[in-house]
Amino acid sequence: MRDERVRVQVWDAPIRLFHWAIVILVCTSWITQYENWMQWHMLSGYSLLALLLFRLAWGFAGSDTARFGHFLKSPLAVFRHLSHLGRREPDTGIGHNPAGGWMVLVMLVLLLVQAVTGLFANDDVMTEGPFSDLVSKGWSDRLTTLHAFNFTLIEIVIALHLLAILAYGLLKGHDLVRPMITGRKTLPASAPPPRIASPAWAAVLLAAAAGIVTCLIRFGP
Repeated sequence: MRDERVRVQVWDAPIRLFHWAIVILVCTSWITQYENWMQWHMLSGYSLLALLLFRLAWGFAGSDTARFGHFLKSPLAVFRHLSHLGRREPDTGIGHNPAGGWMVLVMLVLLLVQAVTGLFANDDVMTEGPFSDLVSKGWSDRLTTLHAFNFTLIEIVIALHLLAILAYGLLKGHDLVRPMITGRKTLPASAPPPRIASPAWAAVLLAAAAGIVTCLIRFGP
C-alpha cells in the first residue's frame, strides 16, 4: 500500500526571503561593479553582509531546516547520497540533502569573504572600502585582488548549484525550486514536520544584524 502523502512546510519565510535576496544582491553587485556604480556597489555589499550575519544566527537559532546541525552531514553521508544520484525516486528529504548542505556552507563562506574583503578594498581611483585605512596600501591591494578572485569562485559555485538543480530535476525527478518559493513540498504523512521558528524572532535577528553593520560603517574608522 502506498504511503499517504501530504503537503508540509519545510522552508520558513525568512530562509526563502534570504535566498532570493541573496540572488538579487549578487546580481546587483556584479552589475554595479561592471557599470562602475561604486556607491551602489558598496550599498549592495553592506546589505549582503547584514543578511549573512542574520543567516549565521538563523543557522543556530532558526527553524530546523535552517540550522547547520540539521543539514551538515558526514562526508560518508554525502558520498552515499551522490551514489544514488541517477536513481529516480520520490523526494522524501526534509530540507537540504547532504550534498546540498555542504554547498550552502561553501556559498555562505565565499559570500562572507566577499563582503569582508570589500570593506578593505580599493580601486586605485576614487573608491575605497570603509576599513581600507586600517591596513597598509599593500594589504589593501592584496585584499582587492582576493575580492576579485573570490567572486570568480562564487560564479563557479553558482554554476554548480544551477547544474545540480537541473540534474536533480532530470535524473531524479525532484523539483528543488518550487519548495524554495512556496515553502512546501509533498512528503509521506509519516514524516515528522520540521519545527518552524517565529518570523518575529527572525525580524529581531535581522534588525540586530543590520544594526551591527550600520554601526560598523557609520561609526567605524
